[in-house]
Amino acid sequence: MMKRRDPLMVAVLSIVTFGIYALVWYVMTKNEMNRRGANIPTAWLIIIPIANIYWMWMYCVGVETVTKGVMSAPLAFLLLFFLGFIGMAIIQSSLNKVPRKVKKKAAEGTPEQPVEKAEE
Repeated sequence: MMKRRDPLMVAVLSIVTFGIYALVWYVMTKNEMNRRGANIPTAWLIIIPIANIYWMWMYCVGVETVTKGVMSAPLAFLLLFFLGFIGMAIIQSSLNKVPRKVKKKAAEGTPEQPVEKAEE
């Protein structure tokens, strides 16, 4: 299950820690998305020039997979590449919606019991 995180805190902590929290956030969300069926490679690629662009694309494909198309891979890539911490907050907001959708569908799958009227 995807852990809910405050999108504002993702951006603020990334700025306050000079990007260290951003790396931690990438790794944590990558692991959570891989558990939900994404295929994102090892996070060590983040620190290798050129390979980090490939890794970011694969991460964004994972975001699209987990959100079931709500956040498209090209949009997620542009957000991360050009907006950085703000893009992370927007993506986190999309990821926060994932567990609620799963719970909602599980609740919809159970048929309601008919209420019988008492005869008088």
